[in-house]
Amino acid sequence: MMDRDDAQAPRVLVTGSAGFIGYHLCARLLETGHRVTGLDAFTDYYDVALKRARHARLEGPNFTAHEGRVETPGLLDDLIARARPEIVVHLAAQAGVRHSIEAPESYVEANLIGSFRLIEALRRHPCRHLMMASTSSAYGAETEMPYREDMAANLPMSFYAATKKANEAMAHSYAHLYGIPTTMFRFFTVYGPWGRPDMALFKFTSAILEDRPIDVYNHGEMRRDFTYVDDLVEGLVRLADRAPEAPGARGPAIPGDSLSTVAPWRVVNLGHGAPQRLDDFIAAIEAATGREAQRNLMPIQPGDVPATWADTALQEALIGPLPKTPMAQGVARFVDWYRAHYAV
Repeated sequence: MMDRDDAQAPRVLVTGSAGFIGYHLCARLLETGHRVTGLDAFTDYYDVALKRARHARLEGPNFTAHEGRVETPGLLDDLIARARPEIVVHLAAQAGVRHSIEAPESYVEANLIGSFRLIEALRRHPCRHLMMASTSSAYGAETEMPYREDMAANLPMSFYAATKKANEAMAHSYAHLYGIPTTMFRFFTVYGPWGRPDMALFKFTSAILEDRPIDVYNHGEMRRDFTYVDDLVEGLVRLADRAPEAPGARGPAIPGDSLSTVAPWRVVNLGHGAPQRLDDFIAAIEAATGREAQRNLMPIQPGDVPATWADTALQEALIGPLPKTPMAQGVARFVDWYRAHYAV
């Protein structure tokens, strides 16, 4: 999925195309001449108008939009048969660590059943490369830092993380049984313009601009591998051309590779590669808004972890170093977008 402008550009299916990351990925692909089929359910987990606004910006001759739930029987089978994508990027999911405590069944439907519908459809209609979203939350109770892809990661701390770890195992079995080249990518705290309203940057910015206090969990003793969305999308674009090879058709081994011994399947961290303090993140928002935050210090929430940190050695071995947008710059871009979009 290298940047191309000719008519031979790959056909790409993006599920969750009206989501935060899905929108940015689709926009990047369309800018470079790709033909994109987007699928989104426009669920009301957060503001549907925001999702509609993202999708509206993607309209054009090379973008075909579809609305529907990935868990709907037959939907993906029919869509993939008609669109014939060479690359499938599966981002559709019920997101959120905290919401998975309140509404776990929605995670079963979207994350487990929906992902099953996708890989089952690809069994009948193969693609060149399946790229499926996982999460840094999959590392769960692992305490060794930075997180490496070869860690067991068998102690999920939330049901959301459990469903994503299950997706990794499900996809591996289909990669082994049916030869579907599959890359699972684990995201690390992605932020930027058009972000989700349930995430810290959106909530903090909104509260600070409205002179409301912000809830700061674990009394501020949190570190996150904050990753700017454009940097992440660059990683996805590059990874598309690095489909895992089948056993028996591989070149020299890459040190620390998570490539399966029995399937064309691997897991790759996509992160900034350096944990940053939550206080520094809040300070960047204060600088961008020109206002001081009122902090409401609270204990850590169930299912949450105090720190994340991506080991990016495998990422860099596969696709080279990614851009590393400075936090202050990335946060300022979000605040500028927020003020323009909401006219505040």
